[in-house]
Amino acid sequence: MITLCSVDDIEEGTSKGLEVENKYLFAVKKDDQLFLYYNYCPHLGTPLEWLEDQFLDADGALIQCSTHGALFLIENGTCILGPCKGKRLKAIPFVLGNGFMMVDEDDVRKLGRI
Repeated sequence: MITLCSVDDIEEGTSKGLEVENKYLFAVKKDDQLFLYYNYCPHLGTPLEWLEDQFLDADGALIQCSTHGALFLIENGTCILGPCKGKRLKAIPFVLGNGFMMVDEDDVRKLGRI
């Protein structure tokens, strides 16, 4: 297992970019739950954030792609608005242990590169 960050590093209603083995991921904390996705837009294959750790829209209610404004549900990564409507972000399985978010090395290696 690879430790990504402390659960406390991500405040409620915010997102955080993470890098592991040259792969880029991001985590979102909403309603005290964590969600982890591959930082890769299903439309153009570009990174999603517009500024470091800024993956959410102005209200913090949806994930937003900085390239074309597509909006994704935080809970499952489904695109609800934009050119990739109906597609999903790639969710990354993770475990929580001793206050840390961790991923399996094999799950990370399977990801492509941006």
